[in-house]
Amino acid sequence: MVMVRVRDHRFLNLKLSPIQAPTIIPPYRLPIVAATKASATVSSCASNTFSIANLDRINVLGSGNGGTVFKVKDKTTSEIYALKKVKENIDSTSPGREIEILRMVNSPYVVKCHDIFQNPSGEVSILMEYMNLGTLESLSGVSENQLALMARQVLEGLNYLHEHKIVHRDIKPANLLRSSKEEVKIADFGVSKIVVKSFNKCNSFVGTYAYMSPERLDSEADGVTEEDKSNVYAGDIWSFGLTMLEILVGYYPMLPQGQKPDQAAIICAVCFGEPPKAPEECSTELKSFIDCCLRKKARERWTASQLLNHPFLLHQE
Repeated sequence: MVMVRVRDHRFLNLKLSPIQAPTIIPPYRLPIVAATKASATVSSCASNTFSIANLDRINVLGSGNGGTVFKVKDKTTSEIYALKKVKENIDSTSPGREIEILRMVNSPYVVKCHDIFQNPSGEVSILMEYMNLGTLESLSGVSENQLALMARQVLEGLNYLHEHKIVHRDIKPANLLRSSKEEVKIADFGVSKIVVKSFNKCNSFVGTYAYMSPERLDSEADGVTEEDKSNVYAGDIWSFGLTMLEILVGYYPMLPQGQKPDQAAIICAVCFGEPPKAPEECSTELKSFIDCCLRKKARERWTASQLLNHPFLLHQE
């Protein structure tokens, strides 16, 4: 009998965007950003060089519980961008949290925020870098060299975020974007969190449950220690490893190929089953790389910094 307590579920279809779950964020500021409360009036994360009235909508790129993303064109420069219109009826802390993080980050491995707009009614729109090949959802059966190229970039992004005490909490194929320049970048910080205290725990049930680590799905399970709960970044590594393996094999790897990925089956597989492994025909280095990401105990998973020096990535250069 499955004893995992599940709330605010992310029902599959695995491709659905996550539900925004309520999260209480205490007031804080980190020294790398100007002192501004997340709930305050939104200012530009660039330098007010854009006007939302100057942006023509071309088509919808995607839509989910967090809002709708449009492909837009600047009338003056003809440059293409992605404009995320944040839903007004979601939890009020979520837009503020995402905006706060977007204003902080500055990495070539994270989708760039160009500007943030807020109209008098409080509606928020975020102007972002346009990644012309979309998400990694459509990828499958990639070579080891291709996987290493993508994995290295995602890990660079995760390492940057973790060094700045940001935990993403929803790494999955739909939140990794790629371009024709062979760039892969992390996107969507709608359920991300800035770690403000050393004793923050990882047992918040936000994100997409199919990609959650065992200790996040069931933080009270036997064998989950306080050290595991406090290792907030290890959940991102599990999600990353699962995502890379899915891109490699072409199907959700926690379940046998062809099995319907329903909620109960996924929770049983993650919490009580053995972690998936790379196919037998893969190189020894790739098998080890996936194993270092998908260890049941959070304290045994490698960090993003350690994985960047793994032989799989070093040998694929």
